[in-house]
Amino acid sequence: MTYLSKKAFADSQGWAPSYVSKLGSQGRLVMAPDGKKVDVEATLAKIGKTADPSKAGVADRHRAARVKREVYASEDDEAPQDAAPVQPTGGSPPPLTGAVDFQAARAAKEYYSALTIKAEYERTCGNTVERQAVEAAAFRGGRMVRDSLLGLPPQIASELANMTDSWQIERYLADRLRQVLTDATRLGEDELKKAMTA
Repeated sequence: MTYLSKKAFADSQGWAPSYVSKLGSQGRLVMAPDGKKVDVEATLAKIGKTADPSKAGVADRHRAARVKREVYASEDDEAPQDAAPVQPTGGSPPPLTGAVDFQAARAAKEYYSALTIKAEYERTCGNTVERQAVEAAAFRGGRMVRDSLLGLPPQIASELANMTDSWQIERYLADRLRQVLTDATRLGEDELKKAMTA
């Protein structure tokens, strides 16, 4: 493990000291146990994990400019105009060790953003509705059917008491139940339409 002061760390990377201070305020610096020096390897690994991939081109240009500046530092040497930029080194990102890296956080954000946009699109097209409104309509519809069926016996008790033919009783009960359920269905459809447009 290499420990350097913030200024020495900035110089070793070719950065301005203010950039190292900015990294510290972002929580991207790993400090030594004494809290005064920077752990170079751990800090560079953390910066690599939390780097914004959309800024890779900017980092490459800065790296190429640093190389030109260091190689052609003397006044009598001129930097060639077509010096090739330094290519970023490939490889897989370091494994996650508990903290979520920038790419994983960005992917999760984009995924949930896409789900939200899709849900809004489906709602706008009328393919989905608000769940609370449908649940409330279903509850009211179920309660209405229950109340209608429980209210049926007092309505038909006196008429059934006068009937003696079992076929006539069966037909009468079927007609009355069908009527109650048809009325409940019609009212339930009205409730559902109200819930769908809410």
